[in-house]
Amino acid sequence: MGKQERPPRLDDVATRAGVSTATVSRFFNNPEMVAPETADRIRKAVEETSYIPNLVAGGLASNRNRLVAALVPEIAHSIFNETMQAMIDELSDDGLTVMLGLTGYGNERMLKLINAAIGRRADAIIMTGVLTNPDVRERLRSQRLTVIETWGLPPDPIDIAVGFSHRAVGKKIASYASQRGYKRPYLLTVEGTRAQMRHAGFIDGWQEAGHNKPTEDLIPYPMHFSQGRDAFRRTRSLSKQPDVIVCGSDLLAQAVIIEAQAAGCRVPDDLAVIGFGNEVLSAEMRPSITTVAIDGARIGRMAVSVLRRRAAGDVLGAKHFDVGFTLIPRESA
Repeated sequence: MGKQERPPRLDDVATRAGVSTATVSRFFNNPEMVAPETADRIRKAVEETSYIPNLVAGGLASNRNRLVAALVPEIAHSIFNETMQAMIDELSDDGLTVMLGLTGYGNERMLKLINAAIGRRADAIIMTGVLTNPDVRERLRSQRLTVIETWGLPPDPIDIAVGFSHRAVGKKIASYASQRGYKRPYLLTVEGTRAQMRHAGFIDGWQEAGHNKPTEDLIPYPMHFSQGRDAFRRTRSLSKQPDVIVCGSDLLAQAVIIEAQAAGCRVPDDLAVIGFGNEVLSAEMRPSITTVAIDGARIGRMAVSVLRRRAAGDVLGAKHFDVGFTLIPRESA
């Protein structure tokens, strides 16, 4: 679905609700002064038109505020930090103001931040989290602004996607594990859309190589170090012990290795471990962690490059910009 010619306006809401624009304005500014029945009609009209009020006092003639909303699930120990740092540095160099919003891993807070960004007439929204709500995705498509989804390549982007294929990551890990001669993988998968894509990719790749479906465990959010240690302990009750544990993050891989060594299990001789994310600890651990590296800074720079091209009036010939990934073999597998 293409973008509409213009985003919904105040008079669209007024027409649909059968009231004046002054009444709609009053509804937003002084709701207690609007009759309940009228307020209900306006509220319904707002929902039907996907109108979001302009929160910029007085507005600007150009309707551009040189404001970019950067939405990220978290910043504490976050895999997205390099992306955000590179992106904010470059946007600031361009004289743009960045509104940083922490969305968490659900969609509820993300929706509020998206509405705040649109209401303040942001020129662009850049997201690292996954927006799954179809209504909100359609609402964003109706707005006249650039929307960049990063760290993934959804099949139907809202506007532009800069990232990599998580399913391809899973298949690559499966291929590597198979080539290394492992037979009994144990998948330690974190909840979340992208982690599930990597999981599905591994299953596909593993079964395409002629192997049986692996055993697995699901780690709920928020993820903690102790969950990796607990997961290793659960593997000890399996009738057939895994010979490789594929972890949804390097943090979980570190926890598995520490618990395995405490149990007298040699890594990788008795048990191999593979992580994801190439965090700093991955190369510094002993054994160092075999993992998948993502160039987060490149994602951030490429997202800014897309914004610059849009601002220059370029017509982008693609919706997907694939930065790829690299599997790094190390001591743990």
